[in-house]
Amino acid sequence: MLSDHKKGETYSIYLLIKAAEKRTTSKGSPYIRLTLTDRSGEIQANLWDASDQDVEKYIAGRVAYLTVLQDEYQSKAQLKIQEIRLANDSEPGDPSLYEISSPISKKDLQSQVSDLLFQITNPTWNRIVRNVLNKYADKYYDYPAAEKLHHAYRGGLAFHSLSIAKLAIKVAELYPQINLSLLLSGALLHDIGKTVELSGPVGTEYTNEGQLLGHIVIGDEILVESAEELGFDLHSEDMLLLRHLIISHHNKLEFGSPIPPRELEAYVLSKLDDLDAHIQMITAALNKTERGHFSEKIFGADNQPYYRSNADLPQNHD
Repeated sequence: MLSDHKKGETYSIYLLIKAAEKRTTSKGSPYIRLTLTDRSGEIQANLWDASDQDVEKYIAGRVAYLTVLQDEYQSKAQLKIQEIRLANDSEPGDPSLYEISSPISKKDLQSQVSDLLFQITNPTWNRIVRNVLNKYADKYYDYPAAEKLHHAYRGGLAFHSLSIAKLAIKVAELYPQINLSLLLSGALLHDIGKTVELSGPVGTEYTNEGQLLGHIVIGDEILVESAEELGFDLHSEDMLLLRHLIISHHNKLEFGSPIPPRELEAYVLSKLDDLDAHIQMITAALNKTERGHFSEKIFGADNQPYYRSNADLPQNHD
C-alpha cells in the first residue's frame, strides 16, 4: 500500500492510473503526468520521455506495476518511476481493487438518503428532491464530488451531500428558526450539477458542459427541468428559495456563485458546504502525515500546511 512507504524508499507496487495527462517539458520533450492510487491514498508521478505508445498504453482506469523511488517535489510526496508496465492477466488488474471510495457503501448511502427524504415535509421540495435523485441516481451515488480537491473518490458526491445533510439536522436542533426541509433539500441537491460537470469516478475530468457552464448553472437547469416536469410554478416562493440555495452555495462571485446568500438557509448551506469540504481535505492530508509534523500545503485550504498532533482522540465509552 502507498501508505506503508516513506520518502527515500525504493519499492515495487501495483497502482491504478486515476488520471494521465500528456505534457511537454520546457525543452519540448513529451512526458505523462500520472495520478496513481490505491485504497490508502494517491500520489503523482511523471513518466519522462513518453512515446506515443506510452500515451496510448498508460491511460486512466488501467492498473500498472511500477518500481519507484518515493521522493518529494515542492513539499509534496511524488514517485520517481524506475520501471513501469501494465498488469497482465495473471496479476491483480481489477481497477476496483485500488479505487478509493466512500467510507459508506453505495447501498448504505442510498438507504440513509432515502430516510432523510421523510424529514423534507414541504411537498414541493420533497417531490423535486425525489424526482431529481431518481433521475440521476446512477451518477449521484457513484460520482466524486470534485476532480481533485475534496471527496475526489467514487461515491464522494453522495457522501459529501449526506454529510452536509447530517450537519444540517444538528444545526437545526440548535437553531429552530431554520427551515430544515429547505436546508435538507439544498444539502442533498447543491452539487447535483456535478453529475454533468464531471466525467465519472475513474479518470475524472471536466466535461465540455462543466468547463463552459459549471455545476452551479447546470444544477439550476436540472431543478428547472424537474419543476417543469412536475408542473410547478418556477415563480413560486418554494422554487425561488430552493434555486437560490443552489446558485448561492459557493457564497461569493469569485468562488463561482452568481449571487451571494440572501436567505438564512442559503447562508447556512454555504457554511456547511465549506466546513465539510475543508474537514475532508485537511483530514486526507493529515492521514498522510506523521504525528508531530506538518502536512503538505493544502491548496484548497488557503495553501497552508496543517499540524498533526500527538494527542489521541478521546475514547467513546457509551
